[in-house]
Amino acid sequence: MGEQGVGGRAARGLPRELVVRRLVERQAAGELTSRHMRAVADTVGVSVRTVWRWLATAKATGEVDRKLARQGYAMPDETWSLLAEAGGNVAELRRRMLAAAAGSATAVPPLGTLHRVVRRDRLAGRVLIIGREPGLAEPLRPDPLSELGLGTVSGVGLGGQVFLREQTRLAKVPVLVPGAQVVVTPSVASVVQRVAHAAAVGAVACLYGDAGHGKTVALQYALSQLPEPVRVRRVHVGVHPSVPELRRVLADALELKRLPHATGAADLMLLDALRRPRVLVLDEAQRLPVPALEFLRQLWDHPDTDVALLFAGAGAERALRRVPALASRVLTWELVPRLAQAEVGPVMEAFHPLWGQVASVDMAWVDEHIGHGNFRAWAKVTSHLTAEVYGQARAVVDRPLLERVCARLTGPV
Repeated sequence: MGEQGVGGRAARGLPRELVVRRLVERQAAGELTSRHMRAVADTVGVSVRTVWRWLATAKATGEVDRKLARQGYAMPDETWSLLAEAGGNVAELRRRMLAAAAGSATAVPPLGTLHRVVRRDRLAGRVLIIGREPGLAEPLRPDPLSELGLGTVSGVGLGGQVFLREQTRLAKVPVLVPGAQVVVTPSVASVVQRVAHAAAVGAVACLYGDAGHGKTVALQYALSQLPEPVRVRRVHVGVHPSVPELRRVLADALELKRLPHATGAADLMLLDALRRPRVLVLDEAQRLPVPALEFLRQLWDHPDTDVALLFAGAGAERALRRVPALASRVLTWELVPRLAQAEVGPVMEAFHPLWGQVASVDMAWVDEHIGHGNFRAWAKVTSHLTAEVYGQARAVVDRPLLERVCARLTGPV
C-alpha cells in the first residue's frame, strides 16, 4: 500500500485532520521544526515529504478547517488545560466555564456536547495530563508529539483507553522477544506514576500480582522514566537471606568498599551511604524473611537517611504484611493484574507486529488455551512464532501454526 493510502485513513490511531491542524497551528506560531515533522512521519508511518505535502495542501485548500468545522465544537487548548486542572471532570469543567463567562456574552456548550467532544478528542490522541505526580518530571528535551498535543506515541484505541507503544528510553528495559516493544497499558502507566511518586517523596511502595503479569518489566520501565539524577540501586536478594547477607548485598548495591566486621560499624557505613537520596529496588521481595524486612524498615526510618524502598514480587504484599511496622509505612500498594479479555488483542498487536495479522477469533483461542491474560505466557507464544516465521518473506500466522506453537507450551501431562 502506498503512502497516500496509509495517510487517507485514521493513521495508526491519529486522524490526519488532527495531525495537520496541529502542524498548521505550530507553523502559524513560528514554532514548527523538522523535528516535529519527523516525529509525525515516524508515528503515522509515511515519509517526511508526505507530511510536508499534507501541510501544503491544507494551507492551500483549507480542507482541514472545513472537516473540523463539520465535527462541531472544537475545544481550545486553554479549555483543555482547564479540564486537566479539574481532574478530567467534565461537569466541573462546565461549572468553571460558566463562572468565567458570567456577565459576558460568551456561550458555554451544553454538558452533553462537552462530554462528546472530550471523548472524541481523547480517542483521537489528544493528551490529558491529570494529577501529575511530584516526581514525574518533564524530559530535558520535550517530545515533539507532546508539543503538538498528539501524545507521545501511536496508540490502539479500546473503549476509550489507548495502549501505547513507547519509543523512548527503552534501552534499560529488557524485551526478550525479537521485534517486540514495551506496551504502556493503563496498568503500566499506573506503575510509572506510583514509582515516580514514591521516588520523589522517599516513600515505601509495594508492587504485587501473580507471576507473569508483567511486574518486573513494568517496574523497570517505570525506573527508566525517572529523571536521570535519581540514584536507583537494585538490591539482588537470595532466598531467605539473613541480616548479615542482606548487609552485604546492600553494600554491593551501594558500591561500598568492604564492610567492617563489627555490626555497628557496618550499619553506620550503610547509614552514611543512604544520607544522599536513593531509590532501593528489591524485586522478588517475597523471599525476604521478617528479620531482613525489619532491618530495611530501620534503615528507612532512620532520621539521617533519605531513601525510597520499592518492593516487588508475586506475594510481596503478604511478606510485608508479616511486619506490621513496615506494612503501616507503605504509601502505595500497587496491584498489576492480568490482561482483561478485551485488552488482549490490542495489547498484543502493539507488543509485536505478528499479532496484527491474526484473526480475533484465533487470538481468543490462544488466550483461552494458553494466554489466560498472562503476559509471560503470551510472550512465550510470541517467541515461538517469531522462530517459526524467521526468514519467511511473507509470514502467515494461521490457526494450524498457533496450535502447533501452543502445543509446545502445555508441558507434560
